[in-house]
Amino acid sequence: MALATVGVGAEPGARVSKGPGARPRSSGARQFAKALPFIGPSMVGVALFLVVPVIFVFVLSFMSWSGAGSFTWAGIQNWTSIFQFDNAAHSLGVTAYYVLLNIPLQTVLALGLAVMLNRKRRGMAFFRVLYVAPYLSTPVAMALIWFWVFQPQSGAADRFLGLFGITGPAWLESSLWAMPVVAAVNIWQYLGFNMLFFYAGLQGIPPSLYEAAQLDGASKWSQFWRISLPLLNPTMLFVLITDVIGSFQVFDTLYVLTSGGPGTSTQVMSIQIYNVGFQGTRYGEAAALSVLLFGVILVFSVGQFLFFKNRTTYEY
Repeated sequence: MALATVGVGAEPGARVSKGPGARPRSSGARQFAKALPFIGPSMVGVALFLVVPVIFVFVLSFMSWSGAGSFTWAGIQNWTSIFQFDNAAHSLGVTAYYVLLNIPLQTVLALGLAVMLNRKRRGMAFFRVLYVAPYLSTPVAMALIWFWVFQPQSGAADRFLGLFGITGPAWLESSLWAMPVVAAVNIWQYLGFNMLFFYAGLQGIPPSLYEAAQLDGASKWSQFWRISLPLLNPTMLFVLITDVIGSFQVFDTLYVLTSGGPGTSTQVMSIQIYNVGFQGTRYGEAAALSVLLFGVILVFSVGQFLFFKNRTTYEY
């Protein structure tokens, strides 16, 4: 560190030498000007494809537009209509039900797989690739395969149960089983993806912490609860944030499997937005539904950040 050297008896206002190697601080504007050529293209892309569409949808939620003709100011009519005629409350409840079916089980299984694959044994690399493989396929293709699997009587699921004399239910045609099946398909596809993040987090924990705990007589279970899980909080936050956002926005897998049926038992918010906007050509109401979904996701995301705020350790 360069220290300022001031001579004894220096006159007031005399220039102070800061020593060799000292550099004057650049102003914030100068630093921004230097960075602008590098971040400018990305900022333009974010503005055009994220900020502007969000603002447009928010404004459209107060307009009446059928996709053709001029825009008409509707005020809060779209917001009242989505609850009176578009079953927004029901769709939110169905979406919340899907999130509750999907997130806890997927997180626990992904964490368990990461702990298992973190052991130094032969063949673990093969299993890591095996568990991630479903994520590499497109959701629509995987949904089509599972749609055939859960076909009544002729599907692989019912044929397997038939070997034991069990008659399977009409999985995707039952309001009781349709949503659990969709959640199971989603868990199967994204389980390995989340496992990779937990595995990377476990790899970053210093082995010396486990060695010290083992010398103190801590069991494997105690090491997991007192070392692994607390130090995985940053990873846990990332996984939960991304999974919750993805679950609230689920569309492709669910649309292929059930299209929101039977009835409205799997009609989540994204499918309702599609039905109102692209099938009903009521784009103002669809925009209001979109803003409502955005608000719900924002509340859940902020809540998770606040929950992990004092529980997250970024350095160890």
